[in-house]
Amino acid sequence: MTAVTIHWEAPAKVNLRLVVLAREASGFHQLETIFCAIDLADTITAQRAERGIELEVVGARLGEPQENLVWRAASAFFRASGIAGGARLRLDKRIPVGAGLGGGSSDAASTLHALNALYGRPLGPRSILELAAELGSDVPFFAAGRPFALAWGRGGRLLPFPALPPAPTVVGVPDFSIATVYAYGELARARYAQPATVPPTVLDLDALASWQGLAALAVNDFEDVIFQKYPILARAVRALADAGALISRLSGSGSAVFGIFPDEPTRDEAVARLRTELPRLRWVPCATVPEPVARAGNSLI
Repeated sequence: MTAVTIHWEAPAKVNLRLVVLAREASGFHQLETIFCAIDLADTITAQRAERGIELEVVGARLGEPQENLVWRAASAFFRASGIAGGARLRLDKRIPVGAGLGGGSSDAASTLHALNALYGRPLGPRSILELAAELGSDVPFFAAGRPFALAWGRGGRLLPFPALPPAPTVVGVPDFSIATVYAYGELARARYAQPATVPPTVLDLDALASWQGLAALAVNDFEDVIFQKYPILARAVRALADAGALISRLSGSGSAVFGIFPDEPTRDEAVARLRTELPRLRWVPCATVPEPVARAGNSLI
């Protein structure tokens, strides 16, 4: 008997804007962020199994399978769908771990979509998004399958906006990772020591229609505290700007930085220069995604 195999891409993201707002009594922080998908991607491969969940990870060491977001997403899918079967899953990792690029969240969203396709789509889009919100604050963006979105709250409130023309991009990945918990802790301590007076900000939605407009909105509240601890990342962001990037920022809470460029020749010259000036970082050329990011293929084996 032939078995259907589903392959589902899990793209990375960068944060064009990331503002950390109030902390809830639960300990979670409210956010305002602009997500942008890039074509650096992991791949989820899924097949049916009679029962249980098997997970193979290729390309990274991620600890026990049951602790992986792919496993947790698969468990959530079977619980929500009521399906008694199981799945054999393979995760091919290309997105660096602990870099603020959303790899784990994207893997979880792609697992939900892959299993839903594998089992005849028992869950509708709303159910997929509800499960995504349970799995993590970045997961709904990837589950929504749109390349650009303004998100706020814990990340579950999304306003997708039309994709911009694909822009050449470079991601700089250092030889260390930064735990999200650590970044939030450092930011909280800094704000407690010297509370910031932040004027109200009105986002001009027209600015979302161009790269120049987005450049004017680009900010990351983690940069001050992270750059104090890791000055090489501050150097990298400045070097990206000096090399012609329209936008250069830390992504998420780090450790990766990124630059978005006006054209490929400028980007490629920047990559060559940065690899010489800052060899401690791995510089990865890529591009922003101009179309829905949920892409799948299937085969019979």
